[in-house]
Amino acid sequence: MHNITIIGAGLGGLTLARVLHVHGIASTIYESEESPSARTQGGMLDIHDHNGQVALREAGLFDEFQAIIHPGGQAMRILDRHNTVLREESDEHGEGGRPEVDRPRLRQILLDSLPEGTIKWGKKVVGARPVGDGRHEMSFADGKSVIADVLVGADGAWSRVRPLLSEAVPQYTGMSFIEVDLSDADTRHPGPAEVVGGGMLFALAPGKGFLAHREPDGSLHVYIALRTAEDWIDGVDWTDVDKGKAVLLEQFADWAPELKALITEADGALVPRAINALPVGHRWQRVPGVTLLGDAAHVMSPFAGEGANLAMFDGSELGKAIAAHPGDIEAALAAYEKDLFVRSEEIAGESAANLVLLFDDKAPQSLLDLFAAFGTEVH
Repeated sequence: MHNITIIGAGLGGLTLARVLHVHGIASTIYESEESPSARTQGGMLDIHDHNGQVALREAGLFDEFQAIIHPGGQAMRILDRHNTVLREESDEHGEGGRPEVDRPRLRQILLDSLPEGTIKWGKKVVGARPVGDGRHEMSFADGKSVIADVLVGADGAWSRVRPLLSEAVPQYTGMSFIEVDLSDADTRHPGPAEVVGGGMLFALAPGKGFLAHREPDGSLHVYIALRTAEDWIDGVDWTDVDKGKAVLLEQFADWAPELKALITEADGALVPRAINALPVGHRWQRVPGVTLLGDAAHVMSPFAGEGANLAMFDGSELGKAIAAHPGDIEAALAAYEKDLFVRSEEIAGESAANLVLLFDDKAPQSLLDLFAAFGTEVH
């Protein structure tokens, strides 16, 4: 049996390892973080019935997933900069196809489903090179290395495995986020809590806006979105929270006070994040013994809501392909990549188009038009 080495213990890498385990195939994950709790894992995810949920069924974890669904999380509001409600969708019965779950809890379900010792923590990859016969050597920051018969890069946007396959690197999309949280919102921040509502908020204008959602613990997670130059984020000291808020308030000077409160009342750190993406249609020629999944293969802007779903589906599909081609890993990888390229190009194109649409010169009308044409399944 081939030695299957997975780089990265995100949702995609974990799903791959779990589906392989379900089929009786061992794998080893190498993760740069020191432990499962080394950093925060982000906020809510909407898990889609056509890909993310399919992957969880293949992993045998659908019941565990259903137990962590956030009731009412699919509610949605669209506002303009004057805090006028332009569209509102409720989620009283949780009947939509994209239930919301807490990312750390979903990741924990996957972690708990793997045999002890599957994940090697604190193993930061610093180099990757072919050593012949489809095998690759991974070098780690601690000076050690491993040889992989089958290497899977599940190591995110700035993958160390990707250069074995492709010269492509993510490029700035023109949009940046500053992420903030408002804790115990109903009690401590009743105004922002009312603005966001029970699920997802889109408050938009040309080139900027607020994207926010309510977390199961009653906090609000807010993405303050701005169309900016690539170096704009680096020109602000975001560790100085007061100065950072002042910079943001300048950008939203003509917005309603209720929306500016999402900035002024934010608790804790301001977290800057430039939005980068690989070219739509990114693909590579088949290289023996190595492939990619998730953001390593197709990092895109978050405006299709598909990143985590695609990563898990990639992991599930790759695991199934390996199980379906015992003894012929190249046939498995070729079959997986053939479908991977098609689905990722479609969704990356949608994501790129949505980035333009959400913040174009007609915003928020363009988003309203999209919902009117296709219903709530676009969010």
